[in-house]
Amino acid sequence: MPLIAPNAVRHVAIVGSGTIGASWAALFLAHGLDVTVYDPQSSAEATTRALITNAWQGLVALGVASDTTPKPWRFTTDLAEALRDAEFVQESGPERADIKRQLYAQMEACMKPDAIVASSTSGLVMSELQVGLKHPERFAVGHPFNPPHLVPLVEIVGGKATSPEVLTWLDGFYRHTGKAPIRLNKEVPGHLANRLQAALWREAVHAVASGIASVEDVDTAIAQGPGLRWAIMGPHMIFSLAGGEGGMKHFLDHIGPAMEDWWRDLGTPQLGPEVNAALIEGIAQEAAGRSRTDLVTQRDAALIALIKQKNS
Repeated sequence: MPLIAPNAVRHVAIVGSGTIGASWAALFLAHGLDVTVYDPQSSAEATTRALITNAWQGLVALGVASDTTPKPWRFTTDLAEALRDAEFVQESGPERADIKRQLYAQMEACMKPDAIVASSTSGLVMSELQVGLKHPERFAVGHPFNPPHLVPLVEIVGGKATSPEVLTWLDGFYRHTGKAPIRLNKEVPGHLANRLQAALWREAVHAVASGIASVEDVDTAIAQGPGLRWAIMGPHMIFSLAGGEGGMKHFLDHIGPAMEDWWRDLGTPQLGPEVNAALIEGIAQEAAGRSRTDLVTQRDAALIALIKQKNS
């Protein structure tokens, strides 16, 4: 299957104009690409424009965007119009397999024959989404982390019918647009990073549900502790450094048995009414009157500062 070079892509289509889709659109605009955003609801245009405008400020602060405002881009409620000239499609529609399968069949009928499609799905398996497609080899997962215009990570996962050539192409394309892609060796629900998050959050919920600590103290334990280290290096490398001159071998020999004891003692909480209420109340107390907008602004400013420092 002949493919355009990843750095030769000029026209990108965003299918689905929610928070994730708009964030992707801002990133691609900052890299000089022509962008068309599709959403079946015409009312989504105003929200999308506001989201892109807000995201642009962060891209300027990072130095990714050089202009003070985004280049012109198109919004349409016509799927065929959105896909007509697109060499790459980032699909960010609803997180439902039935909706995505129906959408993919519609997309296939009006895409260019060499266009590549990546799904932003946070946990669905591409092999199940490819069923019934005439050219499933062009479809893969390209899962970002929120917000995509700031957080570099994107997880590339192929389905059973995805061409290896397409996975290599996606790696090159995402790197060309400033991302830090990883390629999973096999499919698993939730991909990799979300499963890592889920494992940590399970114990975080257990800590609250079992009375070990408050919601705020659990969050502080990560944000002011291991989270700082994980932002620099991943858990394997951090633990290898903890092993001193002996590295990972010394860590495994001396800390490994204790770690296994902790694993066996980890909790398995259930998100029932009582636990949910405790989490919701805990977040309200931690927010201390700050609005969601305030918290997002704080998060994004810290992300920008951290990314700039890591890139310096």
